[in-house]
Amino acid sequence: MSTDTLIVPKIVRTQYKHHNAEQTKVFGLWVYLMSDCILFACLFATYAVLANGTAGGPSGKDIFEIPWVLTETFLLLFSSITCAMVMLSMNNGNIHGVNTWLSVTLLFGLSFIIMEIYECYHLIIKDFGPDRSAFLSSFFALIATHGIHISIGLIWIIILMIQVSIRGLTLINNTRLICLSLFWHFLDVIWIFIFTFIYLLGVI
Repeated sequence: MSTDTLIVPKIVRTQYKHHNAEQTKVFGLWVYLMSDCILFACLFATYAVLANGTAGGPSGKDIFEIPWVLTETFLLLFSSITCAMVMLSMNNGNIHGVNTWLSVTLLFGLSFIIMEIYECYHLIIKDFGPDRSAFLSSFFALIATHGIHISIGLIWIIILMIQVSIRGLTLINNTRLICLSLFWHFLDVIWIFIFTFIYLLGVI
């Protein structure tokens, strides 16, 4: 038996092993997202129970500014589109395109976070902070949890931009980009639920 016949199967086995390892990472992210679904479901349920517990303070109808929140929503929706463009560029092997669309996604996500922080700050200085009532406590808990997730996503984007610039579109980096995309789209879906069931129903 020649040396080549021994080397080729070994290379194939190595590639297959690496491919399976990357698939396991994606599966692990799905498991994490399912656990996050439970977390947000608990926060939504808590809010539903405490939504009328205003303790004589303001209700959602008094404090929610739909045009402002609608702008936040569009920022996240646009970031979801640019995140999809990241995946298209990755599939085409376009490193410049990946980093460009990651930068745009970062810009949209950062703008969203800035607006969300300002909204919370604006409520707190008006004495509508989380200690004002059960309604506001549950509201701030839900918004803050989503905001923390978005912030983690922004850090993740920055790290991936550096890694792609240095190492290129390797199998590992591509897997990380796929995981980032799933994570980001998941947060967009959660925000749509927040916008619909917290803000829109809150002003009715």
